[in-house]
Amino acid sequence: MIAKYLSYFLPINVIKRKSSISNSLEVTWNNGELVLDSKNTNYSYGSLQRILKKGLKYIGYDRIRKFENVLVLGVAGGSVIKTLVDEIKFRGKITGIEIDPEIVEIANTYFKLNQINNLELIIDDAFEFVLKTKTKFDLIIIDVFQDTTMPNFLFEDYFIQRINFLLNVNGFILFNTMVINEQNRIRNLDYKKKFSGNYSLRMYPKVEVHNELFTIKKLC
Repeated sequence: MIAKYLSYFLPINVIKRKSSISNSLEVTWNNGELVLDSKNTNYSYGSLQRILKKGLKYIGYDRIRKFENVLVLGVAGGSVIKTLVDEIKFRGKITGIEIDPEIVEIANTYFKLNQINNLELIIDDAFEFVLKTKTKFDLIIIDVFQDTTMPNFLFEDYFIQRINFLLNVNGFILFNTMVINEQNRIRNLDYKKKFSGNYSLRMYPKVEVHNELFTIKKLC
């Protein structure tokens, strides 16, 4: 693993691939670990894994281990799934939704997601899946990006209401957002206002500089 050791001194590219959905994708050895990046941002492992791990810690590892069903919208290379399985030791069912088949192939080839027994990985649009699924979940992780852009539907009332419907009582939403300008900041404040007294919501700004996390607990 010469590339792994050399990556502590400079990043070592493994593959570069074009995708009709995600445009440019790269798998790189960086500081001794494989990471998946788009053109302008980290998609999995690296800083993104640290960001989502913080969100899971805010919820509580002991609490998560007791959950039965977890939904991950936006799998990419699957770093948050690896955290759930390898570090938290979550043994319930994980349903992962990823729109880009190129990313799924990379995730299986380089990050071995197809070897995780309690993961069902589905190639689908997150919005479409949420509309048609009948399954309820204890934890819904939303990490949907196209490079540095977040789709508008994530902040629309109908999607929010549908996510809330799919969430079990005492379950959590972990929502990773990116705030790079004033418009993004206002968007997130508006999002916060959409949750009534039936929910306990916390915002965690400036996680790894530009990311802002929401943890939302459904109380009743």
